[in-house]
Amino acid sequence: MQALGIPFSALMSIIFGVMLCSFPIGAYIFFNSDVGSEINYEYPLHSLDFFVAGISIQIPIEFEIGDVFIVIWCIYAIIFSIAMFGPKKNFFLELAPIMNHGKNTSSSNYMVSMIKWFTILILTSAIINIAQESIGITTEPPISENDLIQFFDVTKAPLIEEIGFRVLLVGVPLFAIYSHKSSIKHFFKSLWHPYENLHVDNKTKAIALIVLVAVFFGVAHIISGEAWSSGKFAQATASGIIIGWVYFRYGLAPALLIHWATNYFIFSYVYLIADINFVTISEAFSHSMLLTFEIIFVIGGIISVAMMIIHRKNSQKEEKLQI
Repeated sequence: MQALGIPFSALMSIIFGVMLCSFPIGAYIFFNSDVGSEINYEYPLHSLDFFVAGISIQIPIEFEIGDVFIVIWCIYAIIFSIAMFGPKKNFFLELAPIMNHGKNTSSSNYMVSMIKWFTILILTSAIINIAQESIGITTEPPISENDLIQFFDVTKAPLIEEIGFRVLLVGVPLFAIYSHKSSIKHFFKSLWHPYENLHVDNKTKAIALIVLVAVFFGVAHIISGEAWSSGKFAQATASGIIIGWVYFRYGLAPALLIHWATNYFIFSYVYLIADINFVTISEAFSHSMLLTFEIIFVIGGIISVAMMIIHRKNSQKEEKLQI
């Protein structure tokens, strides 16, 4: 496994770097570019739309779109910082033993867990996409009236959907199933990091719940008001399983950031490419930079899976030797 440690750490560092850069890029796109054409960050909205646990909720409130964007942007920046420095080791200290000895101890840093499972999610989505396209099933996103509003929506979605699908539909039931305490403090700690704070003696019920919610998550993507094509169901369900598992095993911070990465992080570069090259958003997705990113993510996913398999085999050998 030591042979995989160096490329794994290198890819982790590269992905971390481009993710960090997406924060100023996204802010530039929203407040300084012309992607919104006739509208900008001062555009007034009269309601805030939420899609929580499969239920569409509209809150009547007047605001400028830029104000809400920067609030959400700050929340992600805070979560990103938390993930970089915790919960036990910071990101760079965690990479050192992986690079030098190939030790897979990603549970001690949120950021390492997030990037590892993000690349696995991208690898899984790529495999599903290739399989579906081979039988004529395509994945088409919903049509957006305005690019700036679309960027706002994809930025907002991870925060809303992770609270709605993971915290409410996975975290609360997990607390009801596995908790042996009833204090408010323990309740919120369990929602933040279920596996760490709950007495999980059998993962079967947790996995069944994660899969069930993931299927619901997949269905929600094709029956919502702004629905994807039917090809999105398999990808969204697989993503829901991966993010649900990460939430259960590693906590809300890495789970939320995985969803953030599939939305805000990727789209910030897409919109930057579109703005610089004066091309459409769909054309920007075919740009060489995005293809390079995808290759890096897929290779990272393959290495992550390989390291997990090797780690599991080594653990099984150690258990047999102890017996």
